[in-house]
Amino acid sequence: MSVRGAARLFLSGLVLAALSSCKPVPSPVPAADLLLTNARVYTVDAARPWAQSVALRDGRIVAVGDAAETARWKGAGTRVVDLGGRLLMPAFGDSHVHPVFGGMSYSRCSLHAGNSVEDYLRIIAGCVAATPGTGTIYGVGWRDGLFPPSGIPHKDLLDAISRERPLIFVNAGGHGMWVNSKALQDAGITKHTPDPAHGQIDRDPATGEPVGGLQESAMELVQAQVPAPTAKELEDSIAWAVRDFNRLGITTWHDALVEVEDDGASPVIEAYRAVRDRGQLNMHVTLALHWQPQHALEQLPNLYRAAAHARAEGLSADTVKFLVDGVIVQKTAAMLEPYADSGNERGLLQIPEDVLKQAATQLDAHGMQAHFHAIGDHAVRASLDAIAAARQANGPLDRRHLISHMNVVDPADQPRFGKLGAVAVFQPLWACDEPYMRLAIQRIGPRRAQYIYPANSIRKDGGTLAYGSDWPVASANPFEGIEVALTRVAPGGHDAPLLPAQAVTLEQAVKAYTLDVAYANHLDTRTGSIVAGKQADLIVVDRDIFAIPAREISKAKVLLTLFEGKPVYGDLAALER
Repeated sequence: MSVRGAARLFLSGLVLAALSSCKPVPSPVPAADLLLTNARVYTVDAARPWAQSVALRDGRIVAVGDAAETARWKGAGTRVVDLGGRLLMPAFGDSHVHPVFGGMSYSRCSLHAGNSVEDYLRIIAGCVAATPGTGTIYGVGWRDGLFPPSGIPHKDLLDAISRERPLIFVNAGGHGMWVNSKALQDAGITKHTPDPAHGQIDRDPATGEPVGGLQESAMELVQAQVPAPTAKELEDSIAWAVRDFNRLGITTWHDALVEVEDDGASPVIEAYRAVRDRGQLNMHVTLALHWQPQHALEQLPNLYRAAAHARAEGLSADTVKFLVDGVIVQKTAAMLEPYADSGNERGLLQIPEDVLKQAATQLDAHGMQAHFHAIGDHAVRASLDAIAAARQANGPLDRRHLISHMNVVDPADQPRFGKLGAVAVFQPLWACDEPYMRLAIQRIGPRRAQYIYPANSIRKDGGTLAYGSDWPVASANPFEGIEVALTRVAPGGHDAPLLPAQAVTLEQAVKAYTLDVAYANHLDTRTGSIVAGKQADLIVVDRDIFAIPAREISKAKVLLTLFEGKPVYGDLAALER
C-alpha cells in the first residue's frame, strides 16, 4: 500500500470513529399551537387507551402521551392549557339524526316539552291563540306511549281546541300524524277513502270513520296543508342543530333522511352548502338520500345525480336510506310472525324484497352505502338479505352498509351482522322500560320481547355497533345513551333493567359513540379517536365517567368541544382558571 493510500485509510478511520461516538440528534419539530396537559386522556385507541397530554397543530393531533412526550412540541407561540386532571376524550358522533326535521320541529309548534296529553293540549291551544287566522297549525313531538292502548290519539281532542283551521301534529318518531276534523275535511278523507299503499288511515272499528290518526304514507294525504319550509328555514334549522350538537360534544353526524326531487336536486343539500359556506357547519356530515318506496329502480339515476352534485359541492351524500317498515305500536313494523294481540296481522314491508336486493346490489356496485330503517324482525332479515345479495354479486366491498333501530332481531339473524360486515345502528336510549316500550311488548308478546335491542349479542358475534339518537325522536345527549347502554334503565328511572344481558361495557359504549360512528361513515382515518395525525375533534368533560357509578353518567356535562382544533362550544380560558 502506498503512503498516500495508508494516510487516506487512517483519516477515514478517524472520521468513522468520530461519527460513531456522536449521539443521534432528534429532528426538530414545528411548535404546536395548543398543548392540553395534566388531563385524563381516554383515547379510544386500543394500542394506547390512556394518556396525559395532547399536542395540536393546524387542527390536527400531532402528539399523544405523557407530559415529557409532548413537551418537545412546545414553542414560543404554543398555548398550554392545564386541564387539572379533567377527562379529555374524542368528540362524539351520532350515526342517525334528522337535523332539518328536528330543527324545524322546534321552530314551529313543538310538543317535545309535553309529558302528558294535557300538556299537549295546553301547548297546542297556546299556539292557536298566538297565531290568529285560519291557517294550519303544525307541530311535532307527541309520544305514542301517552295514548294507550293503541298509541293513536283521537281527533276529538284537537276539535275541542279548533274546528275552523287545520291542526296537524307529527309524532316524535315521524311515522304518524294526529289531525283534527278540519284537516281531514280539507284533504277529502272520509270513511270511504281507501288506505294508500304503504299507509293507514286509523278508523273507528264500528263505523269506519277516520279517528284522526294517519300512519306512514297516509300522512301525505294532508301534507299539502303544511307550509313548505323556505330555504332560510332549512339553513337555520341545520345551523341551530349544529350549535346544539356541539354543546353536547358531537362533531360528526349522519343525516338519515334527505329528500331528493325528481331531477336529482335537493334543497337540503343546498342548505348544507350555504351553512358550510358561512362557516357554520362545524360538523363532519354524511347525508343519506331518501329512497322513495312508491318507486323502484328507476329512481337510481336521480340518486346518483344528487350524490355527484353533493360531491361537487364538497359534501358527502353517498348513502341511500330505505324505510323498510314502520313501527311496532301501530303495527306497521314488519314481523316474521303475527302480532300477539291481533289475528294474523304481521305488518308489511314498505319495499318489496326483490327491489330491496336489486337496489342494494346496484348501489354497492356504484360505490354507495345502503342504510336500512328496520324495526320489526322481518324488516331486519330483509335488510340483511339485501346486504347478502349485494355481497354475493359484487364481492366483499368496503361499503359498511347500515341497519338502524332493530327493535326486534330474531336470534338466527343476530350473528349475520358480523358475517356480512353490516353495522348495527342502535339507539341505546330506547333500550329501557318506559311507556312506549310497554306498548311494544304488548304488541309482540313475551317470547319475542326477549330479542329487543340485542346489542351485546350482535357485538359478541362480531358485529359493529354505531350508536345514534334518531333525534328529535329522542334526546341526542350521548351521556344519557351511554348510561342506558350500560344499565338498560332510563336515566333517573327505577324500573327493572330491560334484558340486562344485552348491556355493554363503558369502553364499548364510548367506542360505539366515537370511533365506530366514524367507521360507519368512512371517517375513521380522520376522526373518532385521539391518535397522532387525526383531526383534533375533542371534548373536555366536567367529571370522569370512568370513575363514577354508571347511573350517574347521564349527569355529565361537556365543558369544551373542539372541532378540527377550534373551540365550537365552551371556552379554553375558562378551563385555565
